[in-house]
This record gives sequence, C-alpha cells and structure tokens, in this order.
Amino acid sequence: MEKKYFVHESSYVDEPCAIGSGTKIWHFSHVMKDCEIGKNCNIGQNVVISPSVKLGNNVKIQNNVSVYTGVICEDDVFLGPSMVFTNVINPRSGVIRRDEYMTTIVKKGATIGANATIVCGNDIGKYAFIGAGAVVTKEVADYSLVVGNPAKQIGWMSEYGERLEFNSEGIAICKHSDKVYELLNDKVIITDE
Repeated sequence: MEKKYFVHESSYVDEPCAIGSGTKIWHFSHVMKDCEIGKNCNIGQNVVISPSVKLGNNVKIQNNVSVYTGVICEDDVFLGPSMVFTNVINPRSGVIRRDEYMTTIVKKGATIGANATIVCGNDIGKYAFIGAGAVVTKEVADYSLVVGNPAKQIGWMSEYGERLEFNSEGIAICKHSDKVYELLNDKVIITDE
C-alpha cells in the first residue's frame, strides 16, 4: 500500500504510528511509536517526536524541535525553530520519572516563537502567540500575546496573527478578516459568529 505522506530517507518513523495524508517529515527527524500526526503537517529537519505525542492537522514544526511525551498540539499550531517543551517539572538524572510526565496542550492556531521554552503542565490557549525566546511558566490565555522570561502578557492577537487594538468599549476589528473581537473580563471573544 502506498503511503499518502512523505518521509525523507534520512528520517525514521517507528511503528505503530498514525500519520495523515499530505504530511511531510524532513531530514534527520525521528517519529517514535504510538504517535498520532494529522493531515498536511510539516515536520522540519532534526525534529524528534516522542512516543504517544498527538498532533492535529496542519501543524508546522520548524527545525530542531523536540516534542516530548505528554504534548498535544491541536490543529493549525506553529512551533518555531529550536523551541523547547519539557515534560517533567523536577528532572534529576538519577531519578526515573517516566510515570510523572505532565500534559501540555497547545490549542488550535497557537504560535510558539523561535527558542521559546514551555514548562510542562502549562496549556497554551487557542490563537495565543508566544514571542521568540519567551519562557512560559503559567497558563496562557486564548488570543494572548506573551513575551519575556518569565513570559508576561503584553497584548492580544487575532486568529489572523495581527495584534488587536481595543477601543474604549473593548472592541477590536481584525484588519485582514473583519472579525469583531470583544474584551470581556480579561478574556477575548469573537462577537460576529
């Protein structure tokens, strides 16, 4: 049976794995057993996807990223070059903690910038934007823009990836999509759907 996804000859895919059609796995990457990878994903060079990781559809992983057991990426997630996940909160070389892996969920449409670090157990909200080099040590709200070490929220982002500017009534309109966003009780909602 012909595969409906592409794996570069220098990469390894352990069995069993479920990989969706149109997905591309590039040079020197390793997908470990029991992974679920959706359709039309792009997995860059030198990427490691550890056992039982789940990736939704259209996930883009740039070069030099390790996606460790416990990470779940929903649809349309972008993982920037050399960004880092952890999966144990208190690692020690001499202490085996495989049964203590924490779950981290990166929700639909979120972007994690180059060289950012996501400390395990902190979910990333839908369409959130993590700036390059940020160190995430707590939950990140939907649509929020966070930067720095430790990461702090400095604004809000649209689904399109543009910074939202709210008026005095708490309303912002995305210039590229005409969607209307409302800021209520420190949460962003889309009001035109």
